[in-house]
Amino acid sequence: MRQLHVGQLKDFAASTPGALLLDVREPWEVALARIELPGLAQRHVPMREIPDRLSELDPSQPVVCLCHHGARSAQVVTFLERHGHDHAYNLAGGIDAWSALVDPQVPRY
Repeated sequence: MRQLHVGQLKDFAASTPGALLLDVREPWEVALARIELPGLAQRHVPMREIPDRLSELDPSQPVVCLCHHGARSAQVVTFLERHGHDHAYNLAGGIDAWSALVDPQVPRY
């Protein structure tokens, strides 16, 4: 499984046109804290909905999966890889690591 450290996300977004940040957290979590990066498309699909909504994701599009700490997003990356998504990455440490190491303005929960 490919992993991205939170400190690499800005460079990844800048160097990977058309990349998608796929937030697999629950709606209440997204309402509390979000990552905003110019040039990085974002989509919210809760983890439990991924199998039913797989057809909405382009297998050729680079996608970085995000959750609270990186466990749910790692499971989604594994699922995506099994379904032909060759450019799927897990954001290691999730939004919690983003807040702690990159952007302290993003609330921790």
